[in-house]
Amino acid sequence: MRIRRPAALAAGLLVVAFPVLAGGAFAGGGAGSSTAAAKQHATVAYWTPERLRAAIPRDFVRDAKGFHLQPQKGKPGGGGGGGGGGGGNGLANTSGASWTNGRGTVYTVTGKVYFVMSGQGYVCSGTAIANDRASYGIVLTAGHCVYDETNGGGQLSGFATNWEFIPQFDSSPTFTCASTAYGCWTAQALVANSGFTNAGGFTTAATHYDWGFAVVGTGTKGGQLDSLGTFGLGATAMSSTTLTDAFGYPAAGKYHGNDLTYCQNPLGFDALTGNTNYKLACGMTGGSSGGPWFSGFDSTGSAGSIRSLNSYGYSGQSNMYGPIFNANTTATYNAANNAGTLSNTIVH
Repeated sequence: MRIRRPAALAAGLLVVAFPVLAGGAFAGGGAGSSTAAAKQHATVAYWTPERLRAAIPRDFVRDAKGFHLQPQKGKPGGGGGGGGGGGGNGLANTSGASWTNGRGTVYTVTGKVYFVMSGQGYVCSGTAIANDRASYGIVLTAGHCVYDETNGGGQLSGFATNWEFIPQFDSSPTFTCASTAYGCWTAQALVANSGFTNAGGFTTAATHYDWGFAVVGTGTKGGQLDSLGTFGLGATAMSSTTLTDAFGYPAAGKYHGNDLTYCQNPLGFDALTGNTNYKLACGMTGGSSGGPWFSGFDSTGSAGSIRSLNSYGYSGQSNMYGPIFNANTTATYNAANNAGTLSNTIVH
């Protein structure tokens, strides 16, 4: 079921859509067009099992020297199945536990995101978002999982290529679209906010805008992503101590990227950014970037709205930090939810 988008684009909002060049996301055409089909085939063909296993997390940590990509202390993409319990029949506060297999919409529509920047294959997490677009779906992830903030310079060249989403990876982590639970969805367009794309690097300013959206067409096994379920986007700030649930596919350290993992704790704020970002006690590692943060979540796994996402951490801490969703988030989402958006777009 589709829902109406939460708000129309504000009057005067400038949306810049760039034509997609070779190697970028899909250009033009509907979900069933020959151009879209050819691009989907090329993206799926690019992501061989070997490349999927070799993809590294694109997650950032901060230390005394500033932000940098999180060191890889474990090999992502190893074998093995999904996880088991974690919260029993209910939920318990946790800084990182396996989410019960098959429980709720969150299990189905939270997945892994694969993409290429500067020739390197990366992996993040993402979630299907409610929308009112016919024949298309929308995936929410981190801005740094759709756009290279350091080298992009606010231009088309900064967008990721070969962008692919695999929902419910946990139940069949076999590294081919044909053998995953529901197949793969590839991006026809990627949408980011200029506050992120123009930051010149992963800086404190960039963290305030670290969200991105992918417009996807038909999956490799047919059908629309929306048919699996979606969650709504909440773009009002949460208050301190709000009980918050975060999800993702961590793939570094003790994790191997195959198990949907969650954290549940009261919300806090990042004092080192002047309380302008959220803080959550959470030990998830690289690969979880872009995974959703919920308020109003419950043990069914199907309630609540997405209010932030996994963005960055601090070296030596077991905390996760995320942007405060606001009107800029809504504007970026609305651009992705616009029927005319079929090319990479930066929202100003």
